[in-house]
Amino acid sequence: MKLRTGLFAAVAAVALAATSPVQAKTFKFAFQGDLSSLDPHSLNESFLLGTLGNVYEGLALYDPNMQIVPGLAESWKILTPTTWEFKLRKGVKFHGGQDFTADDVIFSWERAGRDGSDQKVRNSMIKSITKVDDHTIVMETPAPNPILVQDLPYLFIMDKEWSEEHGTTSSTSAAGDNAGNYANLHANGTGPFKIKSHEADIKSVLVRNENYWKDIPTNVSEVIFTPIKEAPTRVAALISGELDMVYPVPVQDWERLDNAKGVKALTGPEARTIFIGFDQGRDELLYSNIKGKNPFKDQRVRAAFVHAINLDAIKEKIMRGAATPTGLLAAPQVNGFVESLNSPYAYDPEKSKALLAEAGYPDGFEVTLDCPNNRYVNDEKICQAVTSMLAKVGVKVDLLAQPKSKYFGKVLATSGYDTSFYLLGWTPGSMDAENVLSSLIVCQNADAKKGMFNLGNYCNPKVDELTAAIGSETDQAKRNAMIAEAFKIVKDDVGYMPIHQQPLSWGVSDRVTVNQRADNGLDYRYVVINE
Repeated sequence: MKLRTGLFAAVAAVALAATSPVQAKTFKFAFQGDLSSLDPHSLNESFLLGTLGNVYEGLALYDPNMQIVPGLAESWKILTPTTWEFKLRKGVKFHGGQDFTADDVIFSWERAGRDGSDQKVRNSMIKSITKVDDHTIVMETPAPNPILVQDLPYLFIMDKEWSEEHGTTSSTSAAGDNAGNYANLHANGTGPFKIKSHEADIKSVLVRNENYWKDIPTNVSEVIFTPIKEAPTRVAALISGELDMVYPVPVQDWERLDNAKGVKALTGPEARTIFIGFDQGRDELLYSNIKGKNPFKDQRVRAAFVHAINLDAIKEKIMRGAATPTGLLAAPQVNGFVESLNSPYAYDPEKSKALLAEAGYPDGFEVTLDCPNNRYVNDEKICQAVTSMLAKVGVKVDLLAQPKSKYFGKVLATSGYDTSFYLLGWTPGSMDAENVLSSLIVCQNADAKKGMFNLGNYCNPKVDELTAAIGSETDQAKRNAMIAEAFKIVKDDVGYMPIHQQPLSWGVSDRVTVNQRADNGLDYRYVVINE
């Protein structure tokens, strides 16, 4: 097959850019869903963050190989175990012409922690920021944090002056209750591209920021993004030459692209785990026929569910062999991955039936499964398969599959975690297991801004204790041992139902070279038009 890895593409992009004159070039691509907002703090979702990462920037950036490099901060150093000094880049301007200063960093950090923001977890990593001068700040963390800088690429910096002028000092909520927020439809970042126009569910156009603060490999002057939900339509548009890139491509279409002229499949392992979660916090499920109690509080019920799912069948029939069934919520590319815990729960429907009967549900019960239908590779098909498999052990699942904008608006904290049973995917922005633990697994704690994506409120005090220690431990061996211990507890508790690590699956025209990162982010800095 005509496949290229992301590393090869990145090297090629840089080489091409070095030998090609910069000319006006338009890059056209499609994704299965739309940008839910232009507000950089509105939703902690990788497509939104990856796209807006071309418009807004953090103090640090990812390079093509996902290594941390200086961004809006040109350097940093640790002053004490809990204080960091950052030297900010001078001469940087926002797209509107405003100067970038320390005031913008402090404002953006504060904004990320306010109501409506889905970036409260990143806000909570920092206890305070002190301005030394316009281009020097000191960050204080609640405890020693060895991976602070790894989480800064997605703490995007907004202009304080612009935000105050337009009344957007708080974030747009993913729940959509303040969609009139100015930052929802307008942007003013420091990144290499500027928003020219944004028509929700139709098209977004970005143009090159000619005043960008650094030289970059791309020769692209304009980017046109079109959301196209239907995979056959996306693939056909790529093959016909209407688009330069589409993603995700259904794995069953890789061979079709391989045989088509002028296009190829660009694939690789993604650092994203797809999983299903259970509401374990409420005393009664919101969406079930069981009243007066919550079946998912019983470990036997959760075990019955995981043993009812044939992950190999999902891999072969839905993912065409391209996914990796997993028993862990962290992918192999993530620091802290534990190979010994990655074996999936065994498929054993008879055991499932016995466990349900033992828990007091010999005839099963009913529950609603929330699922996006345009976010992950074959997401709705996975949910349909899970629904069918659970039916065989007596559980009736009412599948509610919705576009990601409605799905996230329903299940996240901004809507009070309005779900009983849900499918989600997670790539830790820091590429470290601490992010998985503190975001998905620790007990929900709105005051501490922890467990904000633990939608079902799985809660084990020992895991919380370990996660706090992991967050401040600088000895890597001790740290990884605690990560393994925490993941072992979660697995024994059957806190979640891991499904698989999905593949990166892009379709790309031969006329372009792109960098494919493990987090599935499309960085326009490394897109090169070859003709």
